[in-house]
Amino acid sequence: MSSETLIVALSSDLAPVQRRSMLREGGLVLALGVVELALFVSMGVMRPDMHHITGSPFLIWRVGSLGLLAAVACVLAIRSFSPTARPRRGLMLACALAVAAIVGGAFVMPPGASDRALLDRIDPASGMLCAASIFVLSLPIVALLGALMRRAAPTQARLSALASGIAAGACGAFVFAFCCPFNDPLYVVVWYSVGCAAVAAAARWRLPRRFRL
Repeated sequence: MSSETLIVALSSDLAPVQRRSMLREGGLVLALGVVELALFVSMGVMRPDMHHITGSPFLIWRVGSLGLLAAVACVLAIRSFSPTARPRRGLMLACALAVAAIVGGAFVMPPGASDRALLDRIDPASGMLCAASIFVLSLPIVALLGALMRRAAPTQARLSALASGIAAGACGAFVFAFCCPFNDPLYVVVWYSVGCAAVAAAARWRLPRRFRL
C-alpha cells in the first residue's frame, strides 16, 4: 500500500473540528457561573443582612477580590489550553492577585475583631463547612474547564489542570461569598484559601488522569 493510499484510508472517516474560540469558551464559563449563582441565590441561602452590608468595605473587599481573581484565573486557564501557551506566568499572576487580596483584608478588619481569641476568629467547625461548600460549588466549573482543556489538547496538561482548579475554586468562592455570614477577614482568608487549594489540588491530580491529556 502506498503512503498516499494509507493517508486517505486513515483520514477518510475524520470529521471536521470546530475551531477554538477563547471568547466562546469564556462565555460558556461565564454563563455557567451566572446560572450557578442564580440557582444558589434562588435557594434562599443569601445572607439575610445583605441589604445592610451592601457597600461596606468588607463586602466590597471579599466579593470584589474574589470576582477579580475568578475572572482573571478563568481567562488564564482558557489561554493555557492552547498548545503554544506557557501557563507558568499566568499561574504566577493568579498567585500574585491572591496574595494582594489577602493583604487587602488587613485594611477592612471590623472593629473589635482583633480582640477575639484566634480560635474564635477562625471557628474551625464552621470553617470546614465553608471550605466544603466552596469545593462543591466549584465542581461544575472544574468539569466545564476540563472538557474545554481536553478539546484543546494543551501541551502542559498539569499546569493547565492546576490553572483550571484555581479558576474553579475562585468561582466557587465568589458564589459562596454571597451567603457566608462571617465578616472576619482572617476567617475568610483561612477557609476560602483551604477550599480553593483543595479544588486546585483535586483538579491538578484528576484532570490529566481523567482526560488522558
